[in-house]
Amino acid sequence: MIDMIEKEESIISEEEAAQYDRQIRLWGLDAQKRLRGSRVLLVGLRGLGAEVAKNLILAGVKGLTLLDHEQVTEESCRAQFLIPVTAQGQNRALASLERAQYLNPMVEVKADTDRVETKPDKFFLQFEAVCLTGCSRDLMVRVDQLCAQHNIKVFCGDVFGYHGYMFSDLGQEHNYVEEKPKVVKPKTDESNDGPEAKKPKVDPNETTMIKKTASFCSLKVALEVDWTNEKAKISLKRTPVDYFLLHVLLKFRTDKGRDPHPESFEADATLLRQIRDDVLEAMGLSSELLPHDFVSYCFSEMAPVCAVVGGVLGQEVVKALSQRDAPHKNFFFFDGMKGSGVVDYFGPK
Repeated sequence: MIDMIEKEESIISEEEAAQYDRQIRLWGLDAQKRLRGSRVLLVGLRGLGAEVAKNLILAGVKGLTLLDHEQVTEESCRAQFLIPVTAQGQNRALASLERAQYLNPMVEVKADTDRVETKPDKFFLQFEAVCLTGCSRDLMVRVDQLCAQHNIKVFCGDVFGYHGYMFSDLGQEHNYVEEKPKVVKPKTDESNDGPEAKKPKVDPNETTMIKKTASFCSLKVALEVDWTNEKAKISLKRTPVDYFLLHVLLKFRTDKGRDPHPESFEADATLLRQIRDDVLEAMGLSSELLPHDFVSYCFSEMAPVCAVVGGVLGQEVVKALSQRDAPHKNFFFFDGMKGSGVVDYFGPK
C-alpha cells in the first residue's frame, strides 16, 4: 500500500506540468515531484505566516494546513494580505483560506482553528514539514524534539518590528543535491603539453549534480550556547546581535503571553530592557551588546520585513522538501534598519 501511494504521488499530470513549467525548468522534475508529495503545517497567520503560505502554495506542495486560533484585529490586517479588511473578528486561519486557495487550486489548503498548544503529538506526524511562527520558545522546542524523532523538517520564524529571523532543523542527516558546472579533463595532446593545457577546465554549458549531506542540531541546543568558553568568546565579535535580541523577545513572549505592543510602549520598553539585562547576565555577557534604543525597533510587524523573511523561510522549506540546493544552516537574521540579512550557525561545531 505504501509503495502504491508513493508511486501515485510521484506522477505529475499534464495540467500540473504546465502550471509548474517554470519551476520544473529551474529545479527539475524530481524536485517538483517531491514537493507535490509533501504536506506542510503552517502555524500562525500574521504577516509572516501569510508570506510563507503564499510562497509554499505557489511552489506547489501537495497540501498546506493553516493553523491559528486567534481572531482578526485591525493591526493584524496591516501586514497580512490574505485577510480581507471586512474580516475583523473572524478566525485568522479561516479568514485567510479563500485567498490562499485562490493562489493555486492544485494545492489542498485547509484551515484549523484550534490552539497549537492543545494538539497531541500524533497531529504533527502527518506532515513532512512543520513551520512555526508566533509561537513560544517552549512550544517550538517541544515540536522540534518530537519531529526530530520522526524525520520531519522543522522551521521557526518571527518578525519583530524591523527585525526578523528564521531557524531550521532538518535532522541529523539531510541529503540534497547541488548543480555545479562540469569540470572537463584536458585532452592528451603532444603538440600542446604546457602547464595551462594540463589544468582541468570548467564547461559553463554543462552541469553535473553533486550529492551532499548536512547535519543540523535541535532548536534547544542552538539556543543554549555556552558563551563562557574561549571559542565562544572569540566568535562573539562576529555574532549577529539579533541572536541575543531573539532571546530577549522570546523571554518577553513567555513572561507576558504576547509580543511587545505599541499601545503599551513605555511599560513594554522598560520590561524589555530589564529582560535584556537579565538574559545577557545569565549568559555571562554585557548588557551593552544590545544598545539602549533597541526597544525602538522591535514593535509590531513591518510588511517589508515580513516579505523578506517570509521569502527566505518559504525558500528554505521548498529547498528542504525538494532536496535541491544547500540549505541555510541554521539561522537567518534580517535587520530592516540596515537592509541586510545574515546566515549563521549556532550549535555544536
